[in-house]
Amino acid sequence: MKDLRDWITTLEKAGELVRVTAPVDPHLEITEIADRVSKQGGPALLFTNVVGSELPVLINQFGTDRRMCMGLGTESLDALGERIEMLMDLQPPQGVVAKMKALGKLRELASFSSKLVREAPCQEIWLDDPDLDRVPVLTCWPDDGGPFVTLPLVFSRDPVTGARNCGMYRIQKVDRRTAMMHWQIHKDGAAHLRDSEGRVPVAVAIGTHPATTYSATAPLPPGIDEMIFAGFLRGRSVEMVKCRTVDLEVPAESEIVLEGYVDANDLRPEGPFGDHTGFYTPVDDYPTFHITGMSMRRDAVYSTTIVGPPPMEDFHLGKATERLFLPIIRMTLPDLVDMNLPLEGVFHNCAIVSVRKRYPGHAKKLMSAIWGLGLLSLSRCVVVVDHDVDVQDVSAVAFQAFSNVDAGRDMLVVEGPVDALDHAAPYFAYGSKVGFDATRKWPGEGVVRPWPDAIVMSDEVKSRVDRRWDEYGIVKGTSGPRRRR
Repeated sequence: MKDLRDWITTLEKAGELVRVTAPVDPHLEITEIADRVSKQGGPALLFTNVVGSELPVLINQFGTDRRMCMGLGTESLDALGERIEMLMDLQPPQGVVAKMKALGKLRELASFSSKLVREAPCQEIWLDDPDLDRVPVLTCWPDDGGPFVTLPLVFSRDPVTGARNCGMYRIQKVDRRTAMMHWQIHKDGAAHLRDSEGRVPVAVAIGTHPATTYSATAPLPPGIDEMIFAGFLRGRSVEMVKCRTVDLEVPAESEIVLEGYVDANDLRPEGPFGDHTGFYTPVDDYPTFHITGMSMRRDAVYSTTIVGPPPMEDFHLGKATERLFLPIIRMTLPDLVDMNLPLEGVFHNCAIVSVRKRYPGHAKKLMSAIWGLGLLSLSRCVVVVDHDVDVQDVSAVAFQAFSNVDAGRDMLVVEGPVDALDHAAPYFAYGSKVGFDATRKWPGEGVVRPWPDAIVMSDEVKSRVDRRWDEYGIVKGTSGPRRRR
């Protein structure tokens, strides 16, 4: 695949996309259709007859684990995570062989650097008079403050270092040439704005290869360019082209490009917005995005998504991040066994982790480490279980937590930064967080009465029953009820 159009063809051939030719309204109607399909694990949707626009709308492209893997070119997210770990593990090498391996990793990473091209499909049509009205931007929910661009790749540069950054931030349309940039306080774009003299040049790319789109959401370590990461995922460099009105580059394959600047001195009310939390994010002041240039491909496709009460498409994007970056987190926290950011926690409300305990207090140390680790630091609830508990089985985790936690001994409450979307916090982006040590308790972890053994049948008896199951004539084809371990 080289671009979004190849991706659409790939999805269609795999039976993972449905073309909807009936007329549909971008005001609420597409959201309701996509929400129903998303919650049933249904296909990607390409709406080809959108009221008020000549552009088709692609939505739910990442809406299942299978499509997430297809888009990233892998059979397994965990296997891709191991590849990322090997590439990122650039510890000081010891010995000739180790040095050669490290050199190979550096060369491989460098081979995915983006390439600059002079001509690009994204500039086939240039609009001297930028016009957002040509784009079928969705109004997603009844109380939204307006239409929102929800799947943009937002390019900017650090005003101090000059390093390129690509992130994904929602953009509220105001009129044909004006929008609002939702740069939350914890995001890189907001940092660029704080460090600037009031204006930050910005380019917004919409509709790219799925791995390039995903890369804009990835929590990469400092110094790793998102487009290099996209090249790694794609297996070839991302071609970039210079914008015409700002000193930035965008993927040459993009369907639509908006150029302009974000003005820190031009703050306006943004929102409300029906967010991935399942609630409306209230109105707040955000900087204005002034559009100075706009280009698109011939027969451009508008790529978008919706967020709201989970499960939705964004859950699969978040789950991909969990699996891909777990090995990198383990490089810092080697005793971390597995992690689950469950659907019900909407990314930042809950993190479930398992630990291979080595000393008293190890679980609480892990909580503190998570609260100091990138955007995981915003987790308002951390549950730690032993290494032999499957963190992906929320029921099993609940069994351990409900059984093993003493509130006075095993809860840790701290104050600190929380997600800007956390409406329960008493202050904006600042509140309390809680950790639960649901591991088996060791001597030295407070007052610990004799800890009971879990009930487990002997392997000999389980094997005997497995061999004889059909003899019992209970239910043909089953192996009996599963026991909780």
